[in-house]
Amino acid sequence: MMAADPRRWLPKTVRFRITLVAVLAVGLVLTATAASLLVAQHRQLMANLDATLGRRADDLAVAVAGVDDVDAVFASSAQDGFALLTFADGSIIASTPSAREAQTAMLGFPTVELETIRTLDRVVPDDEPFRVLSRRIVTPKGPATIHVGVGVDDVNESIHALATSLGFAIPLVVGILALVVWLLVGRALAPMEAIRTEVELIGDADLHRRVPVPETRDEVERLATTMNGMLGRIEDAVERQQRFVADASHELRSPLTRMRTEIEVDLATSDDLGDRRAFGSILEDVTGMQMLVEDLLFLARSDAGRAEHRVAPVDLDDLVMREANAVRDRGAVRVVTDEVSAADVEGDPIQLARAIRNLFENAERHASRTVVVSLGQRGELAVLRIGNDGPPVPDEHREVIFERFARLDDARARESGGAGLGLAITREIVERHGGTVGAVPGDGAGATFEVVLPMRR
Repeated sequence: MMAADPRRWLPKTVRFRITLVAVLAVGLVLTATAASLLVAQHRQLMANLDATLGRRADDLAVAVAGVDDVDAVFASSAQDGFALLTFADGSIIASTPSAREAQTAMLGFPTVELETIRTLDRVVPDDEPFRVLSRRIVTPKGPATIHVGVGVDDVNESIHALATSLGFAIPLVVGILALVVWLLVGRALAPMEAIRTEVELIGDADLHRRVPVPETRDEVERLATTMNGMLGRIEDAVERQQRFVADASHELRSPLTRMRTEIEVDLATSDDLGDRRAFGSILEDVTGMQMLVEDLLFLARSDAGRAEHRVAPVDLDDLVMREANAVRDRGAVRVVTDEVSAADVEGDPIQLARAIRNLFENAERHASRTVVVSLGQRGELAVLRIGNDGPPVPDEHREVIFERFARLDDARARESGGAGLGLAITREIVERHGGTVGAVPGDGAGATFEVVLPMRR
């Protein structure tokens, strides 16, 4: 099993990432600086300690060079640490009182250097590390070595105190920096969040809206200005498209109406069977084109937010039975309405009738022999189901069929399925009335569409 990526638990915001990077960068820099400071301070203190030992060795060397009583010189030394004068074999010639217990075996004797400075542990029983300077000198008693030592606990304590102070100071500084960066970045990104929020609210019917332009004279202001210009161009393009569709649809309505009227008159007055068949075929095409123009005009008005929407009490069962009888009168399929009961809703009766008509026409078009209709109540909701015994709607296409000009297969091709706008218009009408519509699994084979609308209170 692969380990989970810890990054996926981190907040995915620019504000957090900038703050995190700033904190890590400054934390690393401060930590490296603190380590360098500790090393430099330790070296400086040890250098000062070595200089002190050198001066003390100089003083003792001068003092023992011209006297015979070396013991008296060392005995009178009251400085910190210890001092020893030894022969080459390690035997003690003289020592300070503090060096009585010094372990001369650890001091040794420089074999090459005239002077050696070392840090030795456990030179005296208290286990304190000592900095020891050993130097060759010449005394009245012969060649000897001066060992001058002092404890380094003061140095270590000073370094420890400095490290402790830095250990508290660095997290405090990093924490303050994190807070400052978080606030500053949040303030800098606030206009971006305002722009994002406004863009998220802009829909097809809200293209007139614009994002706020902050007076920051920076990239954010230029971005907001550019985005408003883009929204303006999109609004103009959409308005031109909507006007074109609306104008074209409107201009086509009158000639199509005249054509349909003339064809219907010719069909009614012609006695020739061939002419009647031709007129009937032409009438069917003109009727289909007229319906397509009406659909396009409806969608254009809907997109522009100018679609008429009246609110009145609607007996949904009356609309359902009227459209069911219209299908039944055409005689192409059998319509079963045994489970249709009363249901009152509120809305535009013309639009609701259009939505129901679209569902009936779709069911009639794809049914083999039967269309089944049911209408009832589910709590505070009216539920309408219109199904058929034709080919079912695949699960993966239950949303696609409600898109404009949607075509799925041969059963829903242009020759048998119209322009693919009926279901799209139905969804827009139902959703405008606060309801939902969708394809649902039926009792058996075939496609079933369910419309859910709030009941009239």
